[in-house]
Amino acid sequence: MRYLFVGIGSILLLGLSIWAIAPAPTRWLLTFAVGAPEISPWLIVGNLVFLSLGLLALSHSWMGWVTVTVSCLALILSASPLSQFQAANQVAQQTFVQVIGADYPAIAGSRLQTKGRSQPFVLADSFRGIATAPVRETPDIPFAQPDGVPLTLTLYQPAQSGTYPGIVMIYGGSWQTGSPAANAQFARYMANQGYVVWAISYRHAPAYQFPAQLEDVQTALEFLKDHAKAYETDAERIALLGRSAGAQLALLAAYQPGPLSIRAVVDYYGPIDLLNGYYDIPKPNPLDVRDVLETFLGGTPDQVEERYKAASPSSFVAPNLPPSLLIYGGKDHIVEAKFGQTMAKRLAAADNRVGFIKIPWADHAFDAVFNGVSNQLALYYTERFLAWALR
Repeated sequence: MRYLFVGIGSILLLGLSIWAIAPAPTRWLLTFAVGAPEISPWLIVGNLVFLSLGLLALSHSWMGWVTVTVSCLALILSASPLSQFQAANQVAQQTFVQVIGADYPAIAGSRLQTKGRSQPFVLADSFRGIATAPVRETPDIPFAQPDGVPLTLTLYQPAQSGTYPGIVMIYGGSWQTGSPAANAQFARYMANQGYVVWAISYRHAPAYQFPAQLEDVQTALEFLKDHAKAYETDAERIALLGRSAGAQLALLAAYQPGPLSIRAVVDYYGPIDLLNGYYDIPKPNPLDVRDVLETFLGGTPDQVEERYKAASPSSFVAPNLPPSLLIYGGKDHIVEAKFGQTMAKRLAAADNRVGFIKIPWADHAFDAVFNGVSNQLALYYTERFLAWALR
């Protein structure tokens, strides 16, 4: 009977390991497709354990052969992200040298050298987590109330008083859900690096459609400008960072005139060209991209084409834009990496500084697992980019 349980366990682990390479066909399976590549070191250990148990059972039960076969297959699948890591990191490093220069660690200054991650991947961190020191955290700071909707921000400040560069962080959620409390681990990490992180809110669709969300971001930037000194922020050194829907808003705010001069923008898997994205949908399409866009923009492109264009960061490519870092997952079937890559080429053609990093095994929202394989890579280059841009 115990060999049967071992066999069943190996099959279940194979089922989870498959998601290290497979995209999710439905919304309900997204958690597995997003999470499996990020916990692949754990899966490797689990598969090795079951492989060992299967080898011990070979001479006692046919189930031992099943376990060994299944575990070997699962081991190959779960090792896929790590097997691709070195090549992906080399490409990212080459991109950084092209964008910033070979001496970017020295350019970034002491903040990076004393507190930055020393490697793009630390295996031990996959198991123990990424440590962060205590920071000052102030939630629910009101900054506006458009149409009676209270908008708030959460402030993350370094432990010691001072004046620091700022990062305005904008959450994702298909423009329909989310709060400033999202991605708190990242915000605390960056505050410990010597930044003031402003995690802002905005009005949600369908009750409020574009451009309400962009207007709210601009209002938050106006609030930051007026209260920078009170919150220990250097208003001359501000970067925008967004995820998914929040990345689309961050790019729009960075590429258009606003209350602040933005020094840099970081885009984690954000929609770029909403008009083409409506027609060129991913396959599979777990979130129903067209429905999300129609809810956000108030109709189809045939009905509100100009709104699709106005909501597309690709519409605002021009010379002299802030330096941009675009990070996308190669397994993402919500916002495909090809859109980010096309945007990077267009920005570069307009003589802008831009870095594009594609993480081949990563899915949408890969950084939800903060110590995951993909986020370690993204974090390594994000902190270097910001240390350089906000130096």
